[in-house]
Amino acid sequence: MKSQISSALSDFFFEYETPRQVLVRNRRVGVVCRLIQLGVLAYIIGWVFIYEKGYQSSDTAVSSVFSKMKGVGYTNVNGAERVWDVADYVFPPQGDSSFVVMTNYIITEGQKMGTCPELQGKANCTKDADCEGGSFKRTGHGQLTGVCVPANKTCEVLAWCPVENDHNIPDPPLLMSAENYTLFIKNSVTFPLFQVTRSNLVEGIDSSYIRKCLHDPEKAPLCPIFKLGDIVKLSGFNFETIAKEGGAIGIVVDWTCNLDVDIKHCKPKYNFHGLYGNPGETDKARASVGYNFRYAKHYLDGSVQKRTLLKVFGIRIDIIVQSLARKFDIIPTLTAIGSGVGIFGVATVVCDLVLLYLLPKREFYKNMKFKYTDTQAQHDSESLGLDTSVYYTLEANARQAQDTDRSNDPDSEAGSSETEASKK
Repeated sequence: MKSQISSALSDFFFEYETPRQVLVRNRRVGVVCRLIQLGVLAYIIGWVFIYEKGYQSSDTAVSSVFSKMKGVGYTNVNGAERVWDVADYVFPPQGDSSFVVMTNYIITEGQKMGTCPELQGKANCTKDADCEGGSFKRTGHGQLTGVCVPANKTCEVLAWCPVENDHNIPDPPLLMSAENYTLFIKNSVTFPLFQVTRSNLVEGIDSSYIRKCLHDPEKAPLCPIFKLGDIVKLSGFNFETIAKEGGAIGIVVDWTCNLDVDIKHCKPKYNFHGLYGNPGETDKARASVGYNFRYAKHYLDGSVQKRTLLKVFGIRIDIIVQSLARKFDIIPTLTAIGSGVGIFGVATVVCDLVLLYLLPKREFYKNMKFKYTDTQAQHDSESLGLDTSVYYTLEANARQAQDTDRSNDPDSEAGSSETEASKK
């Protein structure tokens, strides 16, 4: 018993088994095999390693964006001249990655709390019974008092009076000068996995350069100062069209970096996308055109609280940071190589299918590839008093001798294959 255990352990630790291989000389199968292997090799090298960078690990950045608008606007509405600076036309003023630049507006000055007639179309009436006191209209400006104003044929409301009339949007936009405003973007990114930090103020972008540069996709692609008119143009919009009713534009700061090369080559690229505000939009998008909102400035006139209400039409700017950094890593490299080696087995599977099921001599190839055993062979070996392995060795030698004899016969399978090979 002890010797059997020792023998089993010895066989397990000190022996190696390798699968049996059959060399098949067949041009068609050989060509199919090499073509498949060549295709797999092209996939591994071309797609996995070159295109997908399968030898690198990747990381996305933690990002921070700071923005600053500069420029002065001028309007003259009914003889009332006004100059607009950054504090007036940028919302919110904190320099966030998403903000609105006002390009058009409707102003209602001197509003105070009281009662006044509603606008036409909001709460029409012919008698007081048409105005339900204490109720509200969803699109109205205040609470109905239950009184119908005959001169206007609208219900009286308790609201900030006079109520805003936004039916007529100024055309052309009042702040066409916004086209010359400039936007400064400061962006920093950190790739935690690789412990790399970069800023869009890369090498060569210093204070003297910033003071005189203006972004241009061809001449100054790294300049972080953008003219608002150029942003609108690069996004595919017309400035006057989008300035009238507003819209939204996305500025994408793209950090796609290969950290296997010098870090100075890790630089941002700026892309511009029109999100909405295109007059060519149809279907459901036409139900709500442009971008607008309201804000009010409150003040006291004597002891009376009043406000100035503005309906702002503007261009919403969304600064979006898109990042992907890659660097060589042995783990994904070995994984890609291992998966590629595994895919090479596809050639073997396909060629076996062709050999065993499609070629005319498939039965011959099956006999060469597979070794069959049965109980009769085991009984024969036992009756002769031989070990099973010895019996199979003798049987294999006999079959080899038989195959040699058949190879000399031109009518046999082996002979015909050899004859074909010699002809080729």
